[in-house]
Amino acid sequence: MKTSGQIKEFSFPEGLQLSQKYTVIQKVGAGWEGEVYIVRENLTGIERAAKFFYPKRNKHNKTLKFLAKKLHKLRNCSILIQYLTQDTLEYKGQNIRYLVSEFVEGPTLDDFLQEQRGKRLHPFQALHLVHRLAQGMEEIHRLKDYHGDLHTGNVIVRRVGLHFDLKIIDFFHWGSAKPENLRDDVCDLVRILYDSIGGIDHYAKQPEAIKKICCGLKRNLILKKYKNAGELREYIENLEWF
Repeated sequence: MKTSGQIKEFSFPEGLQLSQKYTVIQKVGAGWEGEVYIVRENLTGIERAAKFFYPKRNKHNKTLKFLAKKLHKLRNCSILIQYLTQDTLEYKGQNIRYLVSEFVEGPTLDDFLQEQRGKRLHPFQALHLVHRLAQGMEEIHRLKDYHGDLHTGNVIVRRVGLHFDLKIIDFFHWGSAKPENLRDDVCDLVRILYDSIGGIDHYAKQPEAIKKICCGLKRNLILKKYKNAGELREYIENLEWF
């Protein structure tokens, strides 16, 4: 018999068995709609990520189905974590739905920046990072979708070098993309560049090329230059550095 009490948190312990398929390794995050854990497939030993939805945020499985379909639609976008399957767990008398996806190791860009000298990137390195992000977001925009909340805490850094290997997380917004949504993503990409080179404390000393991209974070100037992620990517590729 199901209980009527609302579940406000799960806090699953390490070693908990899930649906006779997975073992909880550790909790890695929580948000408005639920909690995320690293789990291990019992059969293969492969580590996955599992997102568990609070019942009050997933009535009639609406939230889970929306997110699963969104990730499936964008499955060929290189910057997204891949959705694998969904399952159910009985917890405190209630059926808890969860999504299972690939597990991506690496710090968030937020944490990565904290580990760098001066807690910021060299301007040329930051350009490579944002160029890669713009490439990935261009794929998403081409499919008439968007992120809606890009920032340094929603980017996972997997590999650093001339080519950054990045993944974005917390990809969740209702509705189809409108031109305004794409523009918001573009402004967020520029903000990530601004934050990656040290923000307001270091902006004045940045090369002119960086300032021409950031436009002082003035939205009207940014959107006059690029309406979508593809235009930002092209601008960076054709940038005259000297």
